[in-house]
Amino acid sequence: MPDLAPIIRLPGEGTPNHAFGERLIRIRSSETAGRFALIEEPVPPGWGPPLHVHQREDEFFQVLAGTFRFRCGDAVLQGGAGTAAFLPRGIPHGFRNIGATTGRLLVGLTPGGFEGFFEEAAAAGAADAAAAEAIAARYGVTYLGPPLPA
Repeated sequence: MPDLAPIIRLPGEGTPNHAFGERLIRIRSSETAGRFALIEEPVPPGWGPPLHVHQREDEFFQVLAGTFRFRCGDAVLQGGAGTAAFLPRGIPHGFRNIGATTGRLLVGLTPGGFEGFFEEAAAAGAADAAAAEAIAARYGVTYLGPPLPA
């Protein structure tokens, strides 16, 4: 069992990332022996990623602010601050900010490592869907369709 150090981050602390919007990588998988990563993400109104599927990691979400719609397989739910969602690997999923203001999500990934997608995309200056899709494929993610409807 690897030695792990406690990690305590104050609000606003972490590694900023600006690929496809803004986010703050609060805890990196390299700090947790690969067990998980934690990302805080402001999400503009109407925004959401394309419908996609992860082969390597499960995702969990906590809505910190705003109103979001989540889809995982055939299940669709929406909710505001305090809503939690678990989206297992291997099942197509997505989310969308359906509110009128910028929302905020806390996103966990287990095992960790997918935060590398955002870092690689930022370093490459990837700005379009084709560039994102090529990088995502290296992380075991396949895009399946457009973002969820508003």
